[in-house]
Amino acid sequence: MTAMKKALITGITGQDGSYLTELLLAKSYRVFGIIRRSSSFNTGRIDHIYQDPHDPDPKLKLVFGDLNDASSLNKIIRTVQPDEIYHLGAQSHVRVSFDVPEYTGEITGLGTVRLLEAIRETGVTTRFYNASSSEMFGSTPPPQNEQTPFHPRSPYAAAKVYAHWMTVNYRDGYGLFACNGILFNHESPRRGETFVTRKITRAAARIKLGLQTKLFLGNLDARRDWGYAGDYVEAMWTMMQQDKADDYVIATGETHSVREFLDEAFGHLSLDWKEYVEIDPRYCRPTEVDALLGDSSKARKAFGWKPKVRFQDLARMMVDSDLELESGLLDRRTRNHEVLER
Repeated sequence: MTAMKKALITGITGQDGSYLTELLLAKSYRVFGIIRRSSSFNTGRIDHIYQDPHDPDPKLKLVFGDLNDASSLNKIIRTVQPDEIYHLGAQSHVRVSFDVPEYTGEITGLGTVRLLEAIRETGVTTRFYNASSSEMFGSTPPPQNEQTPFHPRSPYAAAKVYAHWMTVNYRDGYGLFACNGILFNHESPRRGETFVTRKITRAAARIKLGLQTKLFLGNLDARRDWGYAGDYVEAMWTMMQQDKADDYVIATGETHSVREFLDEAFGHLSLDWKEYVEIDPRYCRPTEVDALLGDSSKARKAFGWKPKVRFQDLARMMVDSDLELESGLLDRRTRNHEVLER
């Protein structure tokens, strides 16, 4: 009988981590997720698949660790002995990285090196996936592929470039199976509420329900290649199953502006976003990335990956989810109010 594969995920409580965990569990993996110790729970995205830790044979287990603590990472890798490591954890908000550049470099950049060093030092035979980012291309004109020069325009992007090249360095220097997935923007109903797409869809739902009157945004002309996170985690897993480690761009091959996303999201609810959106300079970046458009032909040729969810369907999916979420919250508040008035 073949033993179950073991996967270790950093950033398991994030959008990508939750979708990847679902995928790996469906493929009969035993999944270990690294979480930071906190006085409050931050597991909302994986609560529906989390198992009682008292289960004698849990398929999903959370372990405490920190990308800023090399000893904890070393201990986890030595103890778990994972077959595959998916490194998704980071300080991942681009605008926030301008406010906390040192912390962003520490976690997003050096955190990756700590993992790679832990693999090298422990001698554990494993495959390593690093979540690179389309933000690394910055101001380099589109379309962008694996050969496009990087020109990062934020502390986040610069940290990701460092992590990317260190992953290549450990692959070349130490023979590790280490690959980079250069993923372009990917969204879902599980996207964090401070990211522009989710900020838009949540606001559209709240405005439709009469819970909000204004939405404040930054640069509406920025263009991005937006895909669905559920499609992109399949690409992560597939590139880890290849005979040889390599780096791959994952993208839809379409670019759309923030204005177009507003059109789709608000239009889905028969709203005109121009009546509600105001520009707030605080949400603009000191250095902007004008346009990202990925060429994923290498991945499509190597392992047949292609996106299933299109731009319009993605925006509508997110709006529908937020409308259902906000409607449920509104119903609960109404019921609680009625109980208090009795």
